[in-house]
Amino acid sequence: MSTSTEEYLEALYTLTQNNTAAGTTDISKHLNIAPASVSEMLKKLAENGYVDYTPRQGVTLTPKGFEQAQKMARKHRLLERFLHDVLHIGNDKVHKEACAMEHSLSDETERALCQTLKAPDKCPDDQKIIPACNFGFSDCGECQQWGGDNLDEVGKRKTNVVSISTLKEKQGGTVAFIRGDGKVLRRLLDMGLTPGTKISVNRVAPLKGPVEISVRGSKLALGDEIACNVFVERK
Repeated sequence: MSTSTEEYLEALYTLTQNNTAAGTTDISKHLNIAPASVSEMLKKLAENGYVDYTPRQGVTLTPKGFEQAQKMARKHRLLERFLHDVLHIGNDKVHKEACAMEHSLSDETERALCQTLKAPDKCPDDQKIIPACNFGFSDCGECQQWGGDNLDEVGKRKTNVVSISTLKEKQGGTVAFIRGDGKVLRRLLDMGLTPGTKISVNRVAPLKGPVEISVRGSKLALGDEIACNVFVERK
């Protein structure tokens, strides 16, 4: 996949987070590229199955496009954390530096970076959620305990997952991945939130307030620090 394709998909991942289609003008401003060039690229992305695109009606990611876009967003945001937390690069530079590095980051290095940073949940500058990895683990504990050196043996997750904190009211799904250490896992286990559990969102408080969800007939209020680390397969 070309660097320009990855840049477009990553931009679309950011612009369509609210489950709305992105317009050509939005993409043009985000990438600082002429609208005519954006339209041409969107046609190519649609031909390759990465987006659903209708001129003047906006563009959305297909499942295939979402998978690639989310992976690029994850690499970019992990790199931002590394540059900020470990190398102490200023916030005004981390985005540009991460953009230059993300396209050559291997899966093995991505995993090592995540483990070194202790599975961070948000990037440093604008606090955007770092997406979950797409490896075949159900939680970070499994990843840490796995001692192989070939990630192909682990396999990839078959469906895309999103953080509970990105869901809207009446949306839901099945818990597929939990990010965090053993303490976090035990806390979620006590709540009944384990891989395979079905949840639905009842209410989303404004300004990153608690998310109220239904789990096995009970209602739970999850703070943002928990909700952003529980990932579900959407219904």
